[in-house]
Amino acid sequence: MPACAPLKRTKPEALLRSLEYVPVSWEASRLAGHLKQEWTGKGKTLSLADLMIAAVCLTEALTLITDNRKDFAMAGLTLHSLP
Repeated sequence: MPACAPLKRTKPEALLRSLEYVPVSWEASRLAGHLKQEWTGKGKTLSLADLMIAAVCLTEALTLITDNRKDFAMAGLTLHSLP
């Protein structure tokens, strides 16, 4: 059996390895709940994942990079579009 060649690092892998993990805090969890109430009251259904992502970005003062601007119209949330 031939030996397996070492895996080459790809650009996506390099990008993923450069990312920093940000834990979900109690504050972010509470904010996600408030955001759910707010947006449900406006007649908009957002996924729990999107609400948590927005809440973590807001509580940690992070910029969210996304092409999905329609689900991230929260006040104070800084967005950056993908190229």
